Amino acid sequence: MMGGKPSAIAAGVCGAIFIGYCVYFDRKRRSDPNFKTRLRERRKKQRAAQNKSGLAELPDLKDAAAVQKFFLDEIQLGEELLAQGDYEKGVDHLTNAIAVCGQPQQLLQVLQQTLPAPVFQMLLTKLPTISQRIVSSQSLEEDDVE
Repeated sequence: MMGGKPSAIAAGVCGAIFIGYCVYFDRKRRSDPNFKTRLRERRKKQRAAQNKSGLAELPDLKDAAAVQKFFLDEIQLGEELLAQGDYEKGVDHLTNAIAVCGQPQQLLQVLQQTLPAPVFQMLLTKLPTISQRIVSSQSLEEDDVE
C-alpha cells in the first residue's frame, strides 16, 4: 500500500494549491476599486431583464398604499391577459399579486373557483419562483443600502 500514500500527498498538495489560487484571485477581485460598481451595474441589468420578461418590479413592501395599488394592477392585468388567452403572462401577473397579498390562502381559494383547472395548476407551479424573487429582491435592496 505504499503507492497510495504518495498519490494522497500529491492530491492534498494540488488541493491546497487550488484553494490558495481561489483565495488569491478572490481577494484580488474584491480589492479592485470598481468591483462594487460593476456588481451594482450587473444587478441592475438583471432587474431590467426580469422586467422585460414580464415580471413586474415589486413595490416597497413597507408602503401599504404602493402594495395595494400593485396588487390591484396585477390582478386586473392578469385577468385581462387570461381573457385574451395569454395564460402564461396572465398567470405571471396573478402570481405577483399573490406574492404581495396579505391573505394569500383566501385569494388562492377564490382563484381556484374562478380559473380553469389547468390555469390554476400553472399558477401553483409558479408560486415557489415568486417567493424566491421576493427574497432575492429584498436582499438586493439591502445590498443597495450599503
